[in-house]
Amino acid sequence: MARRLEAAVGERFVRDELAELVSRAIGPCVAHDGLRLFGMNPVTGAVSFGFLHTFSPGLVRDQLYESYLGDDPFSPVDVARLPAPVGLIGGDERADQVPPPRSPGRRRALEVLTAHGAGCELRLLLRDGRGLWGLLSLLRSEGGRAFGPDDAERLARISSPLITLLRRYATAGEPRTARPYLPAGVVIVGADNEVRSLTPEARAWLGEIDPAHGMAPEWMPMVAMREITLAARRHLIDPSAPAPVACSPAAFLGRRVAVHAQPLDADGTGDVAVILQEATGDLLLPVFSAWHGLTARERQIVQYLHSGAAPKQIARSLSVSPHTVNTHVKTVFRKTGVSGRDELLATLGA
Repeated sequence: MARRLEAAVGERFVRDELAELVSRAIGPCVAHDGLRLFGMNPVTGAVSFGFLHTFSPGLVRDQLYESYLGDDPFSPVDVARLPAPVGLIGGDERADQVPPPRSPGRRRALEVLTAHGAGCELRLLLRDGRGLWGLLSLLRSEGGRAFGPDDAERLARISSPLITLLRRYATAGEPRTARPYLPAGVVIVGADNEVRSLTPEARAWLGEIDPAHGMAPEWMPMVAMREITLAARRHLIDPSAPAPVACSPAAFLGRRVAVHAQPLDADGTGDVAVILQEATGDLLLPVFSAWHGLTARERQIVQYLHSGAAPKQIARSLSVSPHTVNTHVKTVFRKTGVSGRDELLATLGA
């Protein structure tokens, strides 16, 4: 599985092709009938892009609701708190599982699966010491053989190549420079999580990122708007949950797009404002640094470069030698694949 996934690093994918490739790589070792692969903003933990393979968008929508506002025991937030980053619903259940097999959350999660013709689900949170990178979910149809601990163990072994695949995808495509700059737009989502109104700028954004014109899957707008809205509601009542700030890479939408949301009432049950805008500069830098594996010092130097500082000025500010700064700068260029400062700043949208 790992060799097949590593061979895919650097390929260009359109719509749900990445999920199909991962499904083919995993299938011989962990048989399944459906797969979803979501990439996260490693800084905030919010879902930023995703792909499905024979996995119903309606099921994703219903699971999002349970994940953020209901009793789903294996949302990304909850899986992150487990000793092992694997969740199993409706499979080979044991008395020592967390949460217990007969808990209300497990029963409700299984009901959601059954409503969409699935019998069990296996989820793997893709995380390492540097952050949360994504979530892989496998389905087996109702009436088929259930997932078991052996399946979970085999799946967990390929976490590292899957993280590499997501990171390379997130850094693969550069924004299409011919596309005009768009001012930020605002979408108002009601208490029923449906769009109530939007500004003209938001209409322009939705037209710009329409899957018909880009590389994203057809189901993306519906699921993405629901996800960021529910993330904002949950974060308001549980600050430890992922912050509702997503950043989609250029390979997904043809340009880097930042989406963030904020409830307009104190308890998060009413309207939510969703803002769509260009992901550039300070808005892009944290996730850009994470995707490219920059260290804290390298990110600090990029911030100085972005502000217009020269290497000698950076050296004085950090109390290091200009040689040290130049060494860090060369490392940043190598990691981000740029040829110099001008290209780096252009990549950041400066």
